[in-house]
Amino acid sequence: MPVRTPDPEPAGDDPFGPPPGNVSNPAWLSDIELAESRRRLPMLYVEAVPVRTDGMGTVTEVGILLRATPLGEMTRTIVSGRVRYGETVRDALFRHLENDLGPMAFPLLPPQPTPFTVAEYFPIPGVSAYHDDRQHAVSLAFVVPVTGTCEPRQDALEVTWLTPGEAASDALAAEMEGGRGTLVRLALASVGALR
Repeated sequence: MPVRTPDPEPAGDDPFGPPPGNVSNPAWLSDIELAESRRRLPMLYVEAVPVRTDGMGTVTEVGILLRATPLGEMTRTIVSGRVRYGETVRDALFRHLENDLGPMAFPLLPPQPTPFTVAEYFPIPGVSAYHDDRQHAVSLAFVVPVTGTCEPRQDALEVTWLTPGEAASDALAAEMEGGRGTLVRLALASVGALR
């Protein structure tokens, strides 16, 4: 099954998307330029495992996205997307959280976010635990508490809130794309949520 790191790049009237012809954002890559860049360079991504916490900061729920692939298959994943040229990692993380979870998710991002791990995706399966058939991508992965209402936008169909045990299960890992089940387990371990 081909697995891709999602690129929810809106177009047209969205303030974050490129207008037709890329007039106002000359750093935006066309589809052809992006495909050429992916063949030559590692791409930088941010990924976020959204969580809900109790009053003591203990993770009580993990948000997993449901997406449809271009081939019409349903798959589970986490918040993910490219970092744009000239964009800070924090801004990219906030943008993708808002794109995938909606503007009322209210993510709690520190002034200087620190990833819990760096995941390296390869187009050749088996090189690492992570796979993306289009490209070599380097992803900074974060655990991000959210306090608001999550209503998916862009290409996410729904957000399912699971207990840490359910999120770390083999059954969920089998449904997740590109090895992200491993990434979710690492995220939960980094915050002491695995028992």
